[in-house]
Amino acid sequence: MGFGDLKSPAGLQVLNDYLADKSYIEGYVPSQADVAVFEAVSGPPPADLCHALRWYNHIKSYEKEKASLPGVKKALGKYGPANVEDTTESGATDSKDDDDIDLFGSDDEEESEEAKRLREERLAQYESKKAKKLQNFHSYWSAAVLKEPALVAKSSILLDVKPWDDETDMAKLEECVRSIQADGLVWGSSKLVPVGYGIKKLQIQCVVEDDKVGTDMLEEQITAFDEYVQSMDVAAFNKI
Repeated sequence: MGFGDLKSPAGLQVLNDYLADKSYIEGYVPSQADVAVFEAVSGPPPADLCHALRWYNHIKSYEKEKASLPGVKKALGKYGPANVEDTTESGATDSKDDDDIDLFGSDDEEESEEAKRLREERLAQYESKKAKKLQNFHSYWSAAVLKEPALVAKSSILLDVKPWDDETDMAKLEECVRSIQADGLVWGSSKLVPVGYGIKKLQIQCVVEDDKVGTDMLEEQITAFDEYVQSMDVAAFNKI
């Protein structure tokens, strides 16, 4: 168990792979395990080891608080993946004691073929479960991050634009109105509606995005063409 030599590229690669699906060396909060491994790293990992670099910078932010982090600091070789040889001095010492431990409760000093087979089967089962958990983890967060596109609130507005008199050039008046362009504004159909004494008003449809275009803005810009426009009224306003 261990990361190997954390001052070497190989050791940092093992650390990076180990942290691919973990935020911390042990558990879900910073602990003395992170402090022990952090102190064994000589400096920030290279940028291509993104998981190790992310973890290093995060633990570095606890520099003033590391003594108060939970847990008991153990030998460096007690952390990390099980299939990596511990090359630290403590690991070399501990390995003598580990030789006497039978993970499957056997009293025989030498591991039998049956015990070896069982151990390999259990390790295979562990790796399979770990891979499944990792897949589920990524699926969960992918679903959580994906968001449905926000609905854009729109309205359909019918405007009455009145000229000064019957001599007003209505074609030019409509041209002026349609010249108003804005993000979230789309002009639609139009027609001339008689209002009396030979005078006709322009009735024109438009669709607007509520967050971008309002009737006050339309009135201000349309009535600015005061050579042709006397006034503007909202004839109909409907949410889409």
